[in-house]
Amino acid sequence: MSESPILTVDLARWRAGGHEARQVCVDVDTSLQQAGFLLVTGHGIDPSLPVDLRAAAREFFALPAETKGRYAVGVGGRGWIGPGMEANGYAEGTETPPDLKETYNSGAQTPVGIPEVDNFWFAPNVWPAETPGLRELFEAWTTRVKALSDDLLALMAGALGMVDADNPFRDLAGAATWTSNINHYPPMTAVGRPEPGQFRIGPHTDFGTVTVLDREPGPGGLQVFSADGGWADAPYDPAALTINIGDLLEYWSGGRWPAGRHRVLPPQDDAPEEDLVSLIFFYELDHDAVVTPLRPPIGVRDDLPPVVAGEFIAERLEAITLG
Repeated sequence: MSESPILTVDLARWRAGGHEARQVCVDVDTSLQQAGFLLVTGHGIDPSLPVDLRAAAREFFALPAETKGRYAVGVGGRGWIGPGMEANGYAEGTETPPDLKETYNSGAQTPVGIPEVDNFWFAPNVWPAETPGLRELFEAWTTRVKALSDDLLALMAGALGMVDADNPFRDLAGAATWTSNINHYPPMTAVGRPEPGQFRIGPHTDFGTVTVLDREPGPGGLQVFSADGGWADAPYDPAALTINIGDLLEYWSGGRWPAGRHRVLPPQDDAPEEDLVSLIFFYELDHDAVVTPLRPPIGVRDDLPPVVAGEFIAERLEAITLG
């Protein structure tokens, strides 16, 4: 792990303040410049919560397809997104076969009173009657990770010396949009041998500000791209959450921090029974938040105009939707 461009930071050290906090901020800036990724310990989330949520999710994913189909939605919807619906490589302009995964999705429930906005960004969540424990666990997970994501945005602003009133996100996430996916990556024995160029998730960057990932390691797992090292297996620490930044935060940083490019490998020949479940939280900002890119010397570009967060995200969601 010491050779990876992805550094591990302890949020407890940052929260303690003083010299320890300053060093954490330096490490955050370094790791995000190198790969757009961090590992974060000291996050305060009870380790039993993701274990229990993953178990409840496996119960749902084990249901017959016709039962899961009662909760089927399209990409960006609330419910079950079945196989063949997404190809994340399209976000980079690469035509790939569909991603080898299925997803259960929930999202923010803070409507703003504008029907067209609320129907898109704050649609009601749907909960399967067959696995009643899933709702409570999923809501507990998203509540805790949403609070963590607010801390992460404050940490990242602090890494650039922008604290308190200077934190550019302080007033932009009061009714932030977010989605949370439980991704199931079935084994090769269930989905068959991958097609050429097919992944569990094709190479892409995420679209928002920060992504929080609780993952299971494996040979068909997460890989991260860095300019110096190319593609490499992401470092794994069972006590840490994996954090990456998305396109919106890269844009805000004026290109200082590249969005974390990553992929999830297809099932591997030497592990045909590997069956993984990942818990993912995609954080954004208020749908109408205006993001003004930081200019040099903090940013590295001075030619980026302000963008509206919701419009920025919606364009990217459309790009990965098949059919």
